[in-house]
Amino acid sequence: MRNFWISKLSSVVAVITLGLTTGYAQFSPDKTMPAKSGSYLFPIKPGNTATITGTMGELRNTHFHAGLDIDTPGIGVPVLSADAGYITRATATTGGYGNVLYVTHPDGNTTVYAHLEEFKGAVGDFIQQERYKRKVSEIDLAFAPNQFRVTKGELLALSGNTGGSGGPHLHFEVRNANNQAINPLQYDFKEVKDNLAPIVFKIALKTLDAQSRINDQFGRFEFSVIKKGDEYTLPPILTSGLIGVEVLAHDKMENSRFRYGINHIEMHLDNQKVFEQVIDKVDFNNTRQILALMDYESLELKGNRFNKLYIDDGNRLDYYPQGLPKQSLRVAQDRAVEIQLKDFSGNQSKVSFTLKHTPATAETPLLPALSKPYSFEIIENTLKLSIKDCGGASQPIAVWERNKTTAPAFAYKGSNQSVYLLNLKQVLPDSIVTCQGTIRFNFKDRIPSETEYKYYSNLMDVEFPRQSLYDTAYLELVYDTLNNQEIFTLGNRTIPLFKNISVTLKPKLNYFQSRDLGLYRKEGKGYVFVPSEWKNNRLKFSTRDFGQFTLLRDSLPPTITKIALTPAGARFKIKDNLSGIAYFEANINGQWLLMVYDYKTGVLKSEKPKDVQLVGDFELKVVDQAGNEAIFKEKLK
Repeated sequence: MRNFWISKLSSVVAVITLGLTTGYAQFSPDKTMPAKSGSYLFPIKPGNTATITGTMGELRNTHFHAGLDIDTPGIGVPVLSADAGYITRATATTGGYGNVLYVTHPDGNTTVYAHLEEFKGAVGDFIQQERYKRKVSEIDLAFAPNQFRVTKGELLALSGNTGGSGGPHLHFEVRNANNQAINPLQYDFKEVKDNLAPIVFKIALKTLDAQSRINDQFGRFEFSVIKKGDEYTLPPILTSGLIGVEVLAHDKMENSRFRYGINHIEMHLDNQKVFEQVIDKVDFNNTRQILALMDYESLELKGNRFNKLYIDDGNRLDYYPQGLPKQSLRVAQDRAVEIQLKDFSGNQSKVSFTLKHTPATAETPLLPALSKPYSFEIIENTLKLSIKDCGGASQPIAVWERNKTTAPAFAYKGSNQSVYLLNLKQVLPDSIVTCQGTIRFNFKDRIPSETEYKYYSNLMDVEFPRQSLYDTAYLELVYDTLNNQEIFTLGNRTIPLFKNISVTLKPKLNYFQSRDLGLYRKEGKGYVFVPSEWKNNRLKFSTRDFGQFTLLRDSLPPTITKIALTPAGARFKIKDNLSGIAYFEANINGQWLLMVYDYKTGVLKSEKPKDVQLVGDFELKVVDQAGNEAIFKEKLK
């Protein structure tokens, strides 16, 4: 429901610029000076030990965390300005940062205070007046210098849980003059105690070309570490060729159950540094590049955030020093590996293990037995195909591509199977004939990552803008019907997209095109509404996710459940069964009433002007993405 709501409301956010020619004001350059360590006031209960729930640079599913999350005991804790300055911007949105204030300081930095429950002071009154004046729930306001000046330690707001917050807390950022988030911990807040080193859980190794092996096999393999204090080890691992290393780890702080990001990682090979990653700032224009830094398939299928210690071609982040190799480890002899993980306070952990060189062999005794007739997966640019033995000495396969056939030899075998490795840059199979039967594939084309590319077919057209992919993708398209429902599968959901791609579906069934007919993407056991447009019996849409798409009708209106409705205020719970909430509108005696929505709980509540009582005819209308509407009416005395 969150995505539906945000996509709809983004078009109605009001923006006011008062005396500015840019997004928000800065102090003049001649008055700026570098901030001194410790010169900022901690914004929540200064002087008291804080519980931190999130740190700068933490790996999130689609972005880097850009500041500190400071835990609050519920909602309503005073939020104080970290330094003198003036408020340059305020926004109130359903998703993202929710209610947020931006304060610019004489050092040129801007501090950000997000997920607020209530704006205080003159700026709070002004924000509410503008929302009522424009009759909007969401708003984005920019202010002139000195319009709302603040002093160090001044009350700005009360903490809350608005927007995409997962619980009551204050999200606090420090942004430099280039609008890049920098680590707030560099200001030496004594309220933050950290004497614990990062914790390591697993190391993953991945073959980066078809000639490489890990324990005589091709693929990606995870290994649990053995812990001894702040040092971790692994037994020797048999390897050869080009190997990528990944680490699953997080930082800890005392007296806290939360997990944190790790700012600094180094990897040494035979005592020589071959990799370094330092997350010291977050560029908001490039934060989705995080999907190139993590193993995306592990994230998508298991929720694990493995940090790659090698740099893919599609990785354009600047967290790596120049001169180090992009593909980190080549194993042609025994190599000693040491990984060092440091948090911002300097606490350090180490992982040590040996990559024991073992040349690739055709016989693999460690290969596990294959229970299915066959299995296959794509790793980088290689199709790994495992075929269960059918008996007999020789069991060749035939690879078909556009009426041409080849018969590749197996790469290795063991137990009851043979493994074949096909370079997809050279062959994109339509089918492969094996002793276990014919395997059919749905590959349509190779899509380059760096250049613009357009694919056309009688099923769908797909336009890839430049750098929409992190690496070359092998486009798979599938069309199915189930119970008279068309299902279009576009690509593989374990492949990330950096930019939106444009898609035109060409349905084979006839549809009565009404507003209740919508496009949806399968997500888990449910569906996510996808904004789309019919044109010449074709359906056009934009997406940043591969997956399954289908057409469904939403004919049921949202539900409205009253929680409380008194002269003091109104609270309701609203919900929609399929397409999601598009918008709502409330009035009292025909006068517009500000309502704010928490999509996480489904709660809708009023924010009336001070000293105003809700007396008379109250009406609430809620409309979903399919145009179905529900109306609640009640007379208040």
